[in-house]
Amino acid sequence: MSNKKFIHKILLPKKNKYNYSLLDEGLSANDLNEGIKVLKSGRITMGKKTEIFENKFKKFLNSKYALMVNSGSSANLLATFASCNPLRKNRFKKNDEALIQTLCWPTSLWPLVQCGLKINFIDVNPLTLNINAEDLIKKTTKKTKVILIVNVLGLSADIKKIRDFCLKRKIILIEDNCESLGAKYNKKFLGTFGDFGTFSFFYSHQITSGEGGMVICNNKEDYDILKSLRSHGWSREKKTAIKYPHLDPRYIFINSGFNLRPTDIQAAIGLSQFTRLKKFIKMRSDNRDKIIKSLKNHKKWTGQFSFVKVPKKISPSYMVFPIFLNIKFRKKKVKFINFLESKGLETRPIISGSFVNQPSANLFKLNLKKKKYPGADLVQELGFVIGLHTKTISKNQLKFISDTLLSIDNL
Repeated sequence: MSNKKFIHKILLPKKNKYNYSLLDEGLSANDLNEGIKVLKSGRITMGKKTEIFENKFKKFLNSKYALMVNSGSSANLLATFASCNPLRKNRFKKNDEALIQTLCWPTSLWPLVQCGLKINFIDVNPLTLNINAEDLIKKTTKKTKVILIVNVLGLSADIKKIRDFCLKRKIILIEDNCESLGAKYNKKFLGTFGDFGTFSFFYSHQITSGEGGMVICNNKEDYDILKSLRSHGWSREKKTAIKYPHLDPRYIFINSGFNLRPTDIQAAIGLSQFTRLKKFIKMRSDNRDKIIKSLKNHKKWTGQFSFVKVPKKISPSYMVFPIFLNIKFRKKKVKFINFLESKGLETRPIISGSFVNQPSANLFKLNLKKKKYPGADLVQELGFVIGLHTKTISKNQLKFISDTLLSIDNL
């Protein structure tokens, strides 16, 4: 499908206030107060609050180790660079092959490119937004050394089948769970199946610390590498000081690294939000059900839209509400999105759409063979999202959403 079909201009409303926004008020008074306490303490950089949040997070997910960073993108960066680090025994190397789905966020993909991997894109099932495990397995080759799975918008593929395959083939599995905190596969949390699991606390996600993220793992070697990479390649471990007695133990750098540390302000807000995660998950799920019911009970409903199918064994954790136009409205997509925005119903695309259609994919020559990805193309062509709030949706909001969406017949 030609990129030209996706070129359009979204006309945003002149007013900033939406009648139904993508997000409701994300931070409570208590969240803000927790952040203010840190500010008043005089210690705002990474410290005790970060450590407390990491400990509570790993306990909740039943993971051995958790490391907080300044964003979900940084979490993906750390997990990927740890996977190819010289200190890791089982690591991938430059020019090895990585598999990732075409429907992904840019910073799920770019660390793989930055590590020198050859990218092999996998299409998605438009009904679930996620890959088919069987399709992924068929497309692995002898050169495949790492698979990065994105659990899209609170759902997942058959992650257990993928994990078992990776273990058998000794393929590194990175699970990007930035959009799916709290979701489960067969009662086990998503993000805990891979060698690494990554999470985001961006403002629109399941919980927020404004910006922030987390990486989890179950291997001490991996944790030590992550910890060092997060802070300049630094090590302040006692064993390091003993090994290098000629160096000042305050400044010993054992690895390459970045500065991806969070602040204790982020950790304090994240901790406060984390106590309400289960409530947020239930409320968003309930609101989704109410919107679907309101649409299907509307006098104008004739099947103008369809909704994501929840795969078997998945207990979802929604952050937004994906909607697909009936294919007969394909040519109305741009006009319809402009209409929704003009009426004050805020929308977004379903993440990147098919990433091979993005100009940066062409810039870095990621799809030289011009392969087709019809599933991801269909998601891009017909899909969009609206908000799912963490408070009970009102009757007036339901009426506004249903009336506005079902105006598509009149365009």
